Amino acid sequence: MAEVILMPRLSDTMTEGVIAAWHKKVGDTVKKGDLLAEIETDKATMELESYQDGVLLHIGTPRGGKLQVNDLLAIFGKEGEDISALISGANVAPETTKAADESGKTPAAPTAAPVQAAAPSASGVDYTKMEEVVLMPRLSDTMTEGVIAGWQKKVGDAVKKGEVLADIETDKATMELESYKDGILLYQGAQAGEKILVNDLLCIIGQPGMDIDAIVKGLKNGASAPAAAPVAAPVTTTAPAPVATPTAAPASSAQVVNEGRIFASPLAKKIAQEKGIDLKYVKGTGENGRITRVDLEEFAKANDGAGKVNAPTASATASAASAFTPSGTVSFVDTPVSQMRKVIAKRLSESLFTAPHFYLTMKINMDAAIKARTLLNENATTTKISFNDMIVKATALSLKQHPKVNSSWMGDFIRENHHVNIGIAVAVDEGLLVPVLRFADGLSLSQISGTVKEFAKKAKDKKLQPADWEGSTFTISNLGMFGIDQFTAIINPPDACILAVGGIAQEPVVKGGQIVPGNVMNVTLSCDHRVVDGATGAAFLQTLKSLLEEPLRMLA
Repeated sequence: MAEVILMPRLSDTMTEGVIAAWHKKVGDTVKKGDLLAEIETDKATMELESYQDGVLLHIGTPRGGKLQVNDLLAIFGKEGEDISALISGANVAPETTKAADESGKTPAAPTAAPVQAAAPSASGVDYTKMEEVVLMPRLSDTMTEGVIAGWQKKVGDAVKKGEVLADIETDKATMELESYKDGILLYQGAQAGEKILVNDLLCIIGQPGMDIDAIVKGLKNGASAPAAAPVAAPVTTTAPAPVATPTAAPASSAQVVNEGRIFASPLAKKIAQEKGIDLKYVKGTGENGRITRVDLEEFAKANDGAGKVNAPTASATASAASAFTPSGTVSFVDTPVSQMRKVIAKRLSESLFTAPHFYLTMKINMDAAIKARTLLNENATTTKISFNDMIVKATALSLKQHPKVNSSWMGDFIRENHHVNIGIAVAVDEGLLVPVLRFADGLSLSQISGTVKEFAKKAKDKKLQPADWEGSTFTISNLGMFGIDQFTAIINPPDACILAVGGIAQEPVVKGGQIVPGNVMNVTLSCDHRVVDGATGAAFLQTLKSLLEEPLRMLA
């Protein structure tokens, strides 16, 4: 008897899945444990194995199609078995099976990425369904467009299945895109630094001799979104001066070698800023064309002034009787908003203007914490404990005592979390990432320290995966290491609170009736008033204060 296979829930937040690839076609014999399909979820692309033997009689959607959880994915049975009742009962269109039954052949190759309903071209051919056409995939649940951070293959290169094709910058991270087939890279839909909307043409992989122009033209006419606008060039306008005109001509001409996004090491960026060198003229020799310090030194020797950013010259001479008129060059650069910055702007704007924030600030005497940290690090051989590690530990223990602060606003209900997953805000060049320290209340100080350091490194190297930043119940943002005394932070939804931590500074404190110097740290708790009331937030801060002022209680 035929058996229906439904779309499984492959992650806790999955509501739908996209068929990245079918490894079996209708009519194939499938054994238990055989790889059936690759399914793209909201977090990753996962392999789905068959859990039974049989013949694949029907597939619920071709490659690139989308299915809701518990929708019909496939039907297994015996060859020639009537499955029309199962298909109609599942309320799905039987085109895929019908075509296979009538011709005995497999259905035509479907799209290579999730595809929205697209109008066919004038010739009647839907180019989005060609196997050679690769569309921009949706690499995260909030992604609407991707920026080509870099191509790992160039037009004309041979590409094998599984090889990295390109680096795609999404709204959350830069991710590697692997090829799902063998062939020759015949066309690139955008250059490095340019953006492509989800489901727009990314590239074409096929065999030499294909009519590429017809495919590109057909997609633009029938299915493709308008091409991304080129990156705006720096704009410079010169204000007229009545007495003398400032000169801003470059010492010599230099060829532009970098357009769009420029990859450079932090040291190279600093040197370029100090020497007034525009990085768009410097050719990088590092990985993926990354500009290094050596590249800047070689450029400076070879060009002797070419490519430098010129400063305006002062006015020559003016009559002593005439009034002084300032003159100079008005200069600015328009930088396209990155995907990460767009999402930060959207989410935090929604949080600030939707959640009614209120703020509670408390001073904490850190004298005992300083002594405890010194003792802990005296005999440490590998992992050194930081003040941030102690704050994370104290926060986790305080959240266990005050679960209302560890809650989430879910719209129609409030979820009081029993587990403690603390998001740690990490600053990167493009914006802010919040990797999650899971079950933080059960971790030791050394475990917290090691995990936070690992997250910080992965964030700066753009190696964080979606699972690393999902599922927080509370967030900590620490700017104390930057010399900030006190600040307020915006809540990271759906969390109900975020703790803003300032630096430790010496202030006069009263001890035993005497005014003495003390080491004081300011913390500010931002609360969502829909979830947390003032007294609840204050009680949480009192517990946090007591733990940090008596740190031995955290180690008991």
